[in-house]
Amino acid sequence: MTTKTQFTASLLAGSLVAALGMVASASAGPVAAQPTMDKCYGISLAGKNDCAAGAGTTCAGSSKVNYDTKAWKYVAKGTCETIKTPKGMGQLQPM
Repeated sequence: MTTKTQFTASLLAGSLVAALGMVASASAGPVAAQPTMDKCYGISLAGKNDCAAGAGTTCAGSSKVNYDTKAWKYVAKGTCETIKTPKGMGQLQPM
């Protein structure tokens, strides 16, 4: 294999990996159910939500803003409403 052929093969492989990564993130679903945890709305950072992120998003990891009141993150049961953010307290229901 020549250097040019090796370079081309590497470039194509890298492009394929990048394309597959974009497809995987575009079809992100919710994080698996966790019965010992509560869904806490309004506490997740941008791109760190577990699901339910509102218009223009798909699900897990797709929130666009910090502390989105429509996005939730799993937290230990009974702790959600004690979590304070710059935009208020965590909520067990979307706000």
